[in-house]
Order: sequence, then structure tokens, then C-alpha cells
Amino acid sequence: MNQILDTVVNSLQDLLGSAIKIFPAIITALVIIMLTRYAAQFTRNIADQIGKKTLQSRSLQFLLCKTAHVTTWIVGIIFACVVAFPGLRLGDIIATLGLGSVAIGFAFQDIFKNFLSGILILIQRPFRIDDQIIVGDYEGTVERIDIRATKLRTYDGERVLIPNSEVFTSAVRVRTAFNQRRTDLAVGVDYNTSLPEAKRILQKTIENVEGVLDNKPPEIDLVGFGDSSIDFIVRYWTNPRQPQVRQVQTRAIMAIKEALDAADIGIPYPIRTLYFYNQDKYNDYIPSSTDNNHARGSERNYADSIK
Repeated sequence: MNQILDTVVNSLQDLLGSAIKIFPAIITALVIIMLTRYAAQFTRNIADQIGKKTLQSRSLQFLLCKTAHVTTWIVGIIFACVVAFPGLRLGDIIATLGLGSVAIGFAFQDIFKNFLSGILILIQRPFRIDDQIIVGDYEGTVERIDIRATKLRTYDGERVLIPNSEVFTSAVRVRTAFNQRRTDLAVGVDYNTSLPEAKRILQKTIENVEGVLDNKPPEIDLVGFGDSSIDFIVRYWTNPRQPQVRQVQTRAIMAIKEALDAADIGIPYPIRTLYFYNQDKYNDYIPSSTDNNHARGSERNYADSIK
């Protein structure tokens, strides 16, 4: 019994001795972790100042700050582990991280693909925050470009998250890329209308519509002969934002309708002409070659009846 107690006591003494030996290293590692917190905040502030001076994209500034913050924490934790466990070599840690990164890369390849696509989008800047874009079936205002996805706010108040890899590889229409945007408005007039007079009225009307820009004069083009009308296209320029485009188009339609009504120019409805025949007097049957004589006799009888 005494031998067992001696063994337990000796084991506890050994553990206590080992703990006492590594206690300063553990305390030092904890201090390093605490200092890493302040160092990460410091590097984040430095990265934020550098980003504001050198980068125009707010999303790219955020990415720079986040990268500096995370990198500082990784370096601090690795250094604390080396201090706390002297037998752990830095080369072993780096090798472990290398193998782990390969495994993580295979497991989260879609995430990394979106991450790299987001970085390229932020660097190339094909569009910016608050731009109005169309990606595939989605259209809206860019709220934010995150590391994983691009956030759109649709015109009816919904949020759409589009993966950055899809945005990067798809055709993107940037509706607010320039300061002006053209709208083409189709107008049809009656065939009895004087075309020069109609063109003059449309030109004068669209120039006086509120919201139509003056630096690019509107254009009135004749585009073709329709089934029931001669077709014009009224081309005018407005502010590129979608609300302004819709509002100006509504005012333009109302003004054109009022001007054409005042000039007694009709905007015709679709017209179809239907011909009715008395089917009792016509025979749709086509005779075969063996019935030619009978068919000729029928034709002569029909001609005599008409006379």
C-alpha cells in the first residue's frame, strides 16, 4: 500500500515540477496573446489610414483592414505556441499549416473561388457601390461587395446575394456607368398624317418635357411602316438612375399624347381587314385527273348561272 502511495506522490511531484517548469512559458504566452489583441487593433488602424489614402473603394479598404487584423492574430498565436511549448518548432507549425491549407482548399474551393473573385472585382472595379447593375436575371443597386458575395437591393425593396464568382464570369450591365442614359420611346401615327408635321410636334414636345437633358438634343427617327401605323422612335437622354428614367418616361408619354390629340393626329389601334365569301357559290373540292371532264362541265354550268 505504501508503495502505491509513493508512486502516486512521485507522479504528482513530477507533474507539478513539469508544470512549474512550463509555468513561466505559459504566462509569457498569455501575455503575448494579450499584446496581440492591441497589436491587431493597431495594425487595423494603420491599414485603415493607408487604405483611405491609397484606395477609393470602400470595400477594398475593408478587405485591407480585415486582412491586417487576421494576419496579426495568426502571427501572435503562432509565436505564443512556440513560446509555450519549446519542443514545438516553427518549421513544424509551418508544415502543418501547409498541409492543412491544402485540405481546407479542397473542402472549401467554392468559398475560395468567391473570395478571389471578390478581390479581383474590388481591384478592377467594373462597378462601384450605389451603381445600378443587371447580372443575369437580377437588377438593382449595389449595396456592398463582400469577400463572398455582391449584395444588390432590387427596385421593389428586396436584397439579392450573388456569388462573386458568378458576377466575375457573367456579363454585367452597369446602367449608371455614365452620367446620361438614353430612352427609346416608340410612337405610331395614322397613315394619313403629315410626317414632317408629326416629327416637328414630337421634337418640340419631347424637348419641353421636364427631366430631358439639354446637352444631347432628342432625336426623332422614322423606323418603318407598321400594320396600322407609321412608326416613330423618340430618343432622348435623362439621368441614369432608374427612378428618374421611369418618371421622365411617364411625363413624355403624357405630353406626346396630349400634343398629338391637340394636332388631331391619331394613334391608331391595330386594324385587321376580313373578307367574307358566300360559301354556297364556291366549291373547294379539287377534282382529280380522272374527273377532268366532269370538272369542266361544272365550270361551264357555273359560268352560265352567273350570266
